[in-house]
Amino acid sequence: MKNNLKSIFVRYLILVLAALPGLGIFYFIFSPLTVYPVFWMLRLFFDASFCTSCGLINTILINQFRIEIIGACIAGSAYYFLLILNLATPNIKIKPRMKMLLGGFLIFLVMNILRIFFMSLMYINGAPLFDFAHKFIWYIGTTVFILGIWFAQVKIFKIKEIPFYSDVKFLYSGTKKKRK
Repeated sequence: MKNNLKSIFVRYLILVLAALPGLGIFYFIFSPLTVYPVFWMLRLFFDASFCTSCGLINTILINQFRIEIIGACIAGSAYYFLLILNLATPNIKIKPRMKMLLGGFLIFLVMNILRIFFMSLMYINGAPLFDFAHKFIWYIGTTVFILGIWFAQVKIFKIKEIPFYSDVKFLYSGTKKKRK
């Protein structure tokens, strides 16, 4: 019982501490890990450069096109969502938990880089469905990506617990025993 309470406290404390700086840690880590690979991939096909007059590394110039990779493109909240799903799930040993977390972050990072790259190609080529695809993927696609990663990890790592619910159930069962 004590170990479970300690686990709950530590896991949720990490979640709160990760959120305190306003998810800035995720943007700090994943912005360069996203922007530079997208830039390098675009350079394979175009004469791309960073917008030095903008003073930011997040704007890529290709001919008359400006591709600005903003915070929403980096999807820091999606990384935090993966962290929440991971840490809100009890009874996962530290090594598999770290594998799940790092693997989930890596898979989402690669998918996000490819998403931005293909969206950039659509934009540069004037694809008529660019606006629809951009909004659809922004509103729905990212959530589907994250849930897909999570459900795949649940299956691969044979996770039996449910985020939040399993912790609440455990806490409730502890109070029930005290009442008797």
